[in-house]
Amino acid sequence: MKKLLMPLLLAATVLSATAHPTTSPEPTTRVAATAAVASYQVQPQLSTIGWTGKKIGGQHSGTINLKGGQVLVKGTQITGGTFVVDMTSIKNTDLTDADYNAKLVGHLKSDDFFGVEKNPTATFVITSIKPLKGDATGNNATITGNLTIKGKTNPLSFPAKVGVKNGVAAASGTASIDRTKYDVTFGSTLFGAAADKAVDDTFALSFNVIAKANGVATR
Repeated sequence: MKKLLMPLLLAATVLSATAHPTTSPEPTTRVAATAAVASYQVQPQLSTIGWTGKKIGGQHSGTINLKGGQVLVKGTQITGGTFVVDMTSIKNTDLTDADYNAKLVGHLKSDDFFGVEKNPTATFVITSIKPLKGDATGNNATITGNLTIKGKTNPLSFPAKVGVKNGVAAASGTASIDRTKYDVTFGSTLFGAAADKAVDDTFALSFNVIAKANGVATR
């Protein structure tokens, strides 16, 4: 009888150990897939920037060129970017008299305004882009970043319409800039200008920027 019981007890012990393992299986680790951030090249020849400045009794407008930059894209969203503006390219488009036109452009390039000989470029670096809803003009985002003009850097926010489709990133909108924050004080009543000769402290930049994936910037 003892010879029969011993094998039965041994078999029962092995089955029990198999049914109730002493070690638990390792938990399954799930890694969420994230889209990579791509750098799109700004296309200066496809992009436009317009400016408008007002003064007592009138206003002037013109254009300025983008020199280059990159737009950061994650999936179908613009997440950042750096833009370089060619300050030497300032043009006036409303004055038909060639001499008066040249005089105004020369003044804008002088140290009274943007001092382009010492500061040939300006830059804008995006720090955040937040969704914007309910804008009647079609803007869908608020862009915030740091604008540098004449070596002075200040934060700037403005509404814009942004999007990415088929390897092309685009952003358009209008930004209002307080020039006095960038040491551009000529004609400002805050710095002693007479009221009847005042130039508005703010000017507007309207822009339409195009960037392409894996593209070489065209000039």
